Amino acid sequence: MPAYPPDVSLEEKIRLLATKVYHAASVDFEGAALKKLRQYQEQGYGNLPICMAKTQNSISHDKNLLGAPHGYVFPVRDVQLYSGAGFVVAFAGDIMDMPGLPKFPSALNIDVDDNGVVSGLF
Repeated sequence: MPAYPPDVSLEEKIRLLATKVYHAASVDFEGAALKKLRQYQEQGYGNLPICMAKTQNSISHDKNLLGAPHGYVFPVRDVQLYSGAGFVVAFAGDIMDMPGLPKFPSALNIDVDDNGVVSGLF
């Protein structure tokens, strides 16, 4: 059974995940995150699923809340639309996402000549 119905808003999908799956009492959206969610909704992305980016060390957003905590406030500090991949990411608490690759990855400079000599490594 899905954690949320597909036809609810992005904001409500996050709220349902936080309360039903992560046992939060409520969700605290930072203003910019809430504004972006509403823009995504207006732009027609409200049907996309939610991916939560949070610590792996706890079911909550806080690595220090061990076990299966209940009744805490789940903070959503930012959201990001990944329309090509088909989901919206909600960043909860103090979490970093992975940096992207440069425009031209270093691997493009690596070569092996006919004698097996490698060039272009760091």
